[in-house]
Amino acid sequence: MSALSLPTTFEISSRSLSRTLRIYMKEAKYELLKNLRLPVYSVATIAFPVMFYVLFGIVLPHNNPADRTETATYVLTSMGCFGIIAAALFGFGVSLAMERGQGWLQVKRASPMPIGAYFFGKLFSAMVFSTVILLVLLALGYGFGGVHLPALTAAKLVGILVLGAIPFCAMGLAIGYLAKPNSAPGIVNLIYLPMSFCSGLWIPLFMLPHGLRTFAKLLPPFHLSQLALNAVGMGMEPHSTWGHVEALIGFTLIFLGIAVLGYRRDEGKTYG
Repeated sequence: MSALSLPTTFEISSRSLSRTLRIYMKEAKYELLKNLRLPVYSVATIAFPVMFYVLFGIVLPHNNPADRTETATYVLTSMGCFGIIAAALFGFGVSLAMERGQGWLQVKRASPMPIGAYFFGKLFSAMVFSTVILLVLLALGYGFGGVHLPALTAAKLVGILVLGAIPFCAMGLAIGYLAKPNSAPGIVNLIYLPMSFCSGLWIPLFMLPHGLRTFAKLLPPFHLSQLALNAVGMGMEPHSTWGHVEALIGFTLIFLGIAVLGYRRDEGKTYG
């Protein structure tokens, strides 16, 4: 046994940085291809925020052009946040839960691939889908909604929201390790949809009851949406940028801690 394990151990320890990076990029490439070939993920993840934006940001507003532009910009930002949360939670949470159930994680663990590459691939895929969602929304906003964001502001908005997918990837990671494969989609929806509503992504916060406006500050989508709205000059709390960043970092660490507990529970069940 030891004679067989020595070459593998030596090979892993002597792997160069460039080779390790190639492994990470290959895993990211095939994770992205896998998701592109799953219409239930690729089409739905892009279609839902786009559909809601067209309906609530472009078709329904019929007021004067200035107000219509403001509405289209606000809804673009909130639907962009809504879209990246879906890409992260379904790409991480549901995918991980299903692959755990299929035994795919055990196969990955038995291979010489670094376990970090597996999670990097999912993070990369979620960020690519987030970028696509935002670019489609911006194209619709500029073309049909009267949105007039400067290029630098639009780039800042995309950067904030794409990086803002990280806390929700951590949340998906926690769900993926705690939920069973068949229940994971339902659990994600039960968390994702009410959380989005209560955070003001569907209805502006000032239109919600006072209790919900207070509760929203305990939810990560509120902090991400406020960062995004601040970037386009429409935030409720324009001077608290770092407070929102710190809140998102805190949520990320909490979800990662929960994911570690779930990971250790899985390891204990599998390997004793």
